[in-house]
Amino acid sequence: MSDTTLHKSIYLKATPEQVWEYLTDPEKLATWFHKPKAPLTMGSYAMFGVESGDKLMWGDVLVSEPYTRLEYTFTIKPMGEATSTVKWALDAVAGGTRLSLVHEGLPQGEGAFGLTLALDKGWDEHMGRLRADLHDA
Repeated sequence: MSDTTLHKSIYLKATPEQVWEYLTDPEKLATWFHKPKAPLTMGSYAMFGVESGDKLMWGDVLVSEPYTRLEYTFTIKPMGEATSTVKWALDAVAGGTRLSLVHEGLPQGEGAFGLTLALDKGWDEHMGRLRADLHDA
């Protein structure tokens, strides 16, 4: 059985520096995703629901290369003790940035497929909000 991995990519009318802020700054993250208490830098993090304040996800930042690459472990309650990895890549393109996401190491098997579907849909929605917020800024 192969590894369960999600791949997403969007184009944004913003510089890699601007996109980086939306991936690491708590106030910018809160506009499209979840809000950490501190900027995402190397080490442990937790993100909380903007409205509920509930702890929604947590892990460790593994790679932080400003304006090009951010990687962190990703765990949520439905995953139990399992940990996956989120990898963001920022590539400058004419007129903006291509932002790519690889979410790998997700639980496998028929029982985990509902979680994969929920994460797939969730990333689409989050990235859509990111695009809307960045383009309206």
